[in-house]
Amino acid sequence: MLVRRSLRYPFLLVLTSLHLQLLSGLADNPSDAKNENKDVNHHASRSSVGLKIIIICLGVVTVIAFCVFLFKLWQRKKREEQHARLLKLFEDDDELEVELGMRD
Repeated sequence: MLVRRSLRYPFLLVLTSLHLQLLSGLADNPSDAKNENKDVNHHASRSSVGLKIIIICLGVVTVIAFCVFLFKLWQRKKREEQHARLLKLFEDDDELEVELGMRD
């Protein structure tokens, strides 16, 4: 009955077996061959990781600065549009006054 039930969900069975394979591959039990190579490349990998972190941080700061610049530009444009609408609203419109008979 258990075998029959597991055959209903072959996708789930495949994912579970794949997950178990990955977990066993990611275990923190390095072999002796890896230990010898690890000491040699430890210093190089540490500086490489530091360089990657600095580059990523600079990229994030650049993206944030660009977004702030675009936001400020958008605010200025909206402010100018609102100011133009306000001026248009309050400008003297002689034609409208003449049409309404308020002025000759």
